[in-house]
Amino acid sequence: MTFDATNHDFERGLKNRREILGDAWVDRSLDRATNFNAEFQELITRFAWNEIWGRPGLEKKTRRAMVLAITMALGRWEEFELHVRAALAGGSPDTRLTPDELKEILIQTAIYAGVPAANTGFTHAQAILKEIGADIGYTLSPLQPDHTCHPGIGHERVTQSKPGLHYTLRPARNGQARQTIVLSHALGCDLTMWDRLANVLAAEFNVVCYDHRGHGASDAPAQMYTMADLSDDAARLIRELDCGPVIWIGLSMGGMVGQELAIRYPELISKLVIANSTSAYPDAVREVWQQRIATVQANGIEVIADAVMERYFHAGFRAERPATVASFRRRLVTTDPEGYVGCCNAVGTVDTTARLPQVKVPTLVIAGELDQGAPVSMSETMVAQIPGAKLAVLAGASHLAVAEQPHAFIETVQQFLNG
Repeated sequence: MTFDATNHDFERGLKNRREILGDAWVDRSLDRATNFNAEFQELITRFAWNEIWGRPGLEKKTRRAMVLAITMALGRWEEFELHVRAALAGGSPDTRLTPDELKEILIQTAIYAGVPAANTGFTHAQAILKEIGADIGYTLSPLQPDHTCHPGIGHERVTQSKPGLHYTLRPARNGQARQTIVLSHALGCDLTMWDRLANVLAAEFNVVCYDHRGHGASDAPAQMYTMADLSDDAARLIRELDCGPVIWIGLSMGGMVGQELAIRYPELISKLVIANSTSAYPDAVREVWQQRIATVQANGIEVIADAVMERYFHAGFRAERPATVASFRRRLVTTDPEGYVGCCNAVGTVDTTARLPQVKVPTLVIAGELDQGAPVSMSETMVAQIPGAKLAVLAGASHLAVAEQPHAFIETVQQFLNG
């Protein structure tokens, strides 16, 4: 009969304990063990650090977050400080939290555990950051509360120049923006169309989203607009923010604005993404746009809303995601009617095909495999005219590809930006 003298549960737990808390702290704890508390040390190492932390069902960073939230909620401040230090600077680097991740945990716990707990939690965490900030590359600096913004929305403002353009600016979360990206939405939508992509890109870029004139919270002059008008709006937005040259990502109408902007204001763009768009329509389709304008002027937007949703989303998506479609429909029918028909005129009269060879920046054209409003052939025409342009066709995507196939859209954009 043999007996393995190694206590495997203890050794596994000790390994996890060191990975999370760091060798220095664990060694100090073991060195302080006595005949009074050694059995307790063995118990928590074997049970908490092996039975719980050894389970593969959650990533260790997730378990860190849970421990911080629970110890803060229960006011276990000695244990809270231990895990804050370990999360920021101890243990294995791939399980550590950044100060910003720690902040998000404390803010979320404040909602579910109460503001008093959060006040104390922030006090303890900030004291630790003052102590070890230099070692982890983080500097505490003064910042007035009214100068902050929700990182998932950004600073919300309106241009000083007229017509006023409502926009949001998400500063790069890493504090070292590679560049500024401007996201330009489709007809009948608004800047919220870009929320998912904007929050992904804002990890490394400053990201500006704006409402076109006649849309969202932007001004809606009562006139027929041209694509030149919309590109002038874009140019003054970039100049007012002093953020050019920018990376321009536009979908449908936003892609048309990007073409015009790159042609008329080449100094303001460094890269261009044109999604689900066109450089011109056949005469028959131009007439359809004029008919849409007449219909909306006579009867309002509601009468065309269902037909627009059928163009924006394919039948399968409409059946599977009715709530998403309903949200876009509400946005469409609450768009200012004069602003909507003004932009319909700009879209219906777009004509950049012959001038596209003037676009000299790296360009990606994204098409939706199922797009009826801007078929793949229209994207192929733009790619043929723009020097060096690349084409990406997204499977299972109709006109609002960023909403129907968000993961594929985001991956395609990121590959272009990093290429």
